[in-house]
Amino acid sequence: MKTLEVVPLARVEGDGGITVTLDGKKVKKVTLDVHEGPRLIEQLVRGMKPEDDVNVVPRICAICTLSHKYAALRGLEKALAIDPPEKAQLTRDLMMLGENVESNSLHTYLLALPDFLGYPSAIAMLNDYGDDVKRALRLKKFANHVMEVTSGRIVHGENPGLGGFGKYPSKKQLSEIALRARELVPDAVRAVELFASFEYPEYPEVDTNFMSVNAPNKRFGLAGDTILISKGKETDAEDYRKLTSERVVPHSFAKRSDYKDKSFAVGSNARLINMGERIEGRAGDLFKEHFSDRWLKNPLFNNLAQAIEMTWALEQMPEATEKIAALEDPKRTEATRDTGSGTGAVEAPRGVLYHHYEVKDGLIEVADIITPTAQNLDDVEVHMKACAERMLADGRGDDELLPALEMIARAYDPCISCATHLVTLKRL
Repeated sequence: MKTLEVVPLARVEGDGGITVTLDGKKVKKVTLDVHEGPRLIEQLVRGMKPEDDVNVVPRICAICTLSHKYAALRGLEKALAIDPPEKAQLTRDLMMLGENVESNSLHTYLLALPDFLGYPSAIAMLNDYGDDVKRALRLKKFANHVMEVTSGRIVHGENPGLGGFGKYPSKKQLSEIALRARELVPDAVRAVELFASFEYPEYPEVDTNFMSVNAPNKRFGLAGDTILISKGKETDAEDYRKLTSERVVPHSFAKRSDYKDKSFAVGSNARLINMGERIEGRAGDLFKEHFSDRWLKNPLFNNLAQAIEMTWALEQMPEATEKIAALEDPKRTEATRDTGSGTGAVEAPRGVLYHHYEVKDGLIEVADIITPTAQNLDDVEVHMKACAERMLADGRGDDELLPALEMIARAYDPCISCATHLVTLKRL
């Protein structure tokens, strides 16, 4: 038996590992292992008041902090029959656009791009692609500003709350966001051009399902009450357990999800596959120009999808800020009941995020949170196994196989937490 290790694989958030077990050239098993211990957030919030829960659950992640906040708000507002005012809804849309640009700019330019250009890190790209690194930093800095203006601070902002906001952005802040968003669209388009120029290997290609929310009014968006499945089915978000079928596996602390005993993918690729034809403007033109049937099989195209989506998010900001500025600041909407249940589904940068709550007499009895990465893990393994089998059959060596598997895992932009990733190859 031969064991080959690559330690560490940076540019993946969290402490995890890929293990490939081979018998000669036959692939016995491919597993994506998550080594981080359970967070127990769902148990911690039991017995809490809903307004306390929405301050605790964003601590699950510092990248998708506003997605967790928004999913919790949507679930709890359903449970408590709270109908937030229009300005609150629009401001939440703006904060989600900011988080989308922040995360997608980080992943496309600084985490995924080095793989395609043959560099070990974004720092190593500086001499040859310094302008692109600067573009990434500009985009991320601006998106962090949008998050701060809407939520109160860059990470774990407390401004969004049940039924509304503590404080709404000023007209001056909104005007500045609109102006800067227009200026930065070319930086996002540059990311699209880069990822559209690369040759994508066929080794990992396997048919799969794609899930995303169905944004209302036939628009592309980051929240909805129903879930779209790429085969044409639409399901109420309240039926999320049937869509995710969570289970435990021995090699990972993270739960796994499948749909009808098959893997599926969530994320930018899934959103564009299910709703891409709804996008207008420059981003819509880019989607129509670059989309192909290979997106349905190859997870590496998720990087290109993120770049197109980042362009869309920037283009949406001026319209969003204009609508917000036109409305008077409303009071928060109060709960009309203290017992009920509800599920909030939003599109975190990495895919559909579910927060389900059951509230009784004003206290949380049940909390259930299913993250995008937990839904993607099975799909990662399916594509890595196909890649390993085909590359080995094609006579490729370990020195080519391992980087290819790392690229596949990284393409899903997995959010395990900020640490390293490990690939282990076992030969029997």
